[in-house]
Amino acid sequence: MEENNFIEFKKERDLGAIITDTFAFIRQNWKSYFLTIVKIVGPVLLMAAAVLVFYMLAISDVFSNSKSLSNNPGGIFSKLFSWMFSLMFVYIMLYSLLSMASLFFIKSYIDTRGKPDFNEVKNQVYKNVWKFLGLGVLITVVTVFGAVFCYIPGIYLGTVLSLATSIMVFENRSVGDSFSQSFTLIKGEWWNTFGVLIVVWILVGLLGQVFSIPTLIYQFVKMGTMMGNEDPTAFFETFKDPIYLALNVGSYIFQFILYSIPLISTVFIYFDLNEQKNLTGTLEKIDNLGANN
Repeated sequence: MEENNFIEFKKERDLGAIITDTFAFIRQNWKSYFLTIVKIVGPVLLMAAAVLVFYMLAISDVFSNSKSLSNNPGGIFSKLFSWMFSLMFVYIMLYSLLSMASLFFIKSYIDTRGKPDFNEVKNQVYKNVWKFLGLGVLITVVTVFGAVFCYIPGIYLGTVLSLATSIMVFENRSVGDSFSQSFTLIKGEWWNTFGVLIVVWILVGLLGQVFSIPTLIYQFVKMGTMMGNEDPTAFFETFKDPIYLALNVGSYIFQFILYSIPLISTVFIYFDLNEQKNLTGTLEKIDNLGANN
């Protein structure tokens, strides 16, 4: 990559610049960025897709077989919740790997001035996987616990803790330090951070809906063929349809990969707040000028 295309992360940005530079970074690095993510996250993503398929089959079995449901509700719902728990656990592991691949790619991008090294990214991911997984579990538990109370605490905590992974990567902090430092760094800037994230997530969500269109079309067609069916549970048989399952899994995979885009925004937010409060980028440039002289 040419030096004049290098995007400087370590500087202050307003809301518009963060959003613009997020998509500029994707536009310039989409091939190497997404390829890195797929190579690192791919095996676990396929495992998550398999769990999703079994979960959908379990839903179909539960609601399409009313007789079994009435005879053994405890056993059936226990099976359903076990698949839900498995899906949640795999998702946490998957999102942790996605965060690591994305953030260590950006770290390598910064360190090499625009020429990220895949082997370095992969090594860093494998080296820190358990630390990231611990942070992912902690963030999930705290955010879900906060969401129980009318969602507002969950939204607040989710916004604050969105910075924790960047702190862990770029400051090499422990799980506890990354967690607590998130609250320190975002102090006085929560609304600006929330504004950037909500805009980026809306844009990514709209883009992700494109991949859901084939699934929705197929689902509507199937519903049309069932209009004359008097059995109300017949609809749940759709979850066993191989075409529907394939379309759903494909949509899930593409949408999940798109989730890496907001992670780029959190890095820009992290460096923006860090520059405002600590001037790390400015001090680094001064040190480099002194070294060059």
